[in-house]
Amino acid sequence: MKLCLKTIILLKNQKDLSSLPEGKLLINTINAHSYNTALKDPLFQEALLKGGALIPDGISMVLAFKFLRGEKIERTAGWDLFQYEMNKLNQKGGVCFFLGSSKKTLSLVCEKVKTVYPNIQVKTYSPPYKSSFTEEENREMINAVNMANPDLLWIGMTAPKQEKWAYEHLNELNVHCHIGTIGAVFDFFAGTVQRAPQWWQKNGLEWVYRLLKEPKRMWRRYIIGNVLFLWNILKEKNGMIMDHN
Repeated sequence: MKLCLKTIILLKNQKDLSSLPEGKLLINTINAHSYNTALKDPLFQEALLKGGALIPDGISMVLAFKFLRGEKIERTAGWDLFQYEMNKLNQKGGVCFFLGSSKKTLSLVCEKVKTVYPNIQVKTYSPPYKSSFTEEENREMINAVNMANPDLLWIGMTAPKQEKWAYEHLNELNVHCHIGTIGAVFDFFAGTVQRAPQWWQKNGLEWVYRLLKEPKRMWRRYIIGNVLFLWNILKEKNGMIMDHN
C-alpha cells in the first residue's frame, strides 16, 4: 500500500468528525511535511494509511486534493479535532489522558482543563525526551495509559514519532476510546506556543505565521518542504496523466 493523494481517504470537513465511529479509533493528521516524510519512511506511511481516520491538517492538502482530484475538502486542524473531542467528552464527563510533552507543559494543560472543561478528569505521562524509547519505557507508557482507562487519549510526541508509536503499540493499549496524535496542540492549549491569529488561519497562512515566528527552526520545513511537496504532487499528477493515456 502506497501513500498517494489521488487514492487516499481523508475526512472531508469538520462536520464529518461527528460521523467517526465510537470505540477504539486511531486518528492521525496529515500535512505537507508529514506527506513528504511518509514517502521516505515506510513505517510512518503504514501508520497513516492503516489508522482509523486521517485528517487534512494544512491548506496544502486542501489545494492538492483540488488539483489532483477536483474535489473540495476543508482543512481540519489537529486543534479542531482537539476542541471537538474535548467538548464532546466534557458534555458527559470522563477521563482524558495526555501522553507526551514535558512535565511543565502537562501541568499547564491540567490547570487549563479544570477551567475550560470542568467535567473532564485529566491523567498525564511525560515520556523521556529522546528519538526512540527502550522496551521498558514503552511498557511504562502503556501501563500508565491502561491503568487510567481513559475515555479519550491524546498523544503528543511530534510527527512522525507519535504516529509510529501509536500504531506499533495500538494492540497493547487496552482502551475503548478515540486516540488522537496531535503534536503541537499540547503546547497551543497550554499556552507555551502561540497559535496563529484567526485571520492567518482562515486564509491558509498559518504556516507563514509559524515561519515568521520561528525562522531558524521552521525554514527547512516550510521553504524546502513546500517545494518538495509541490514536486511530489506534480509527479503524482503526471502519473495520473500517464495512466489515463
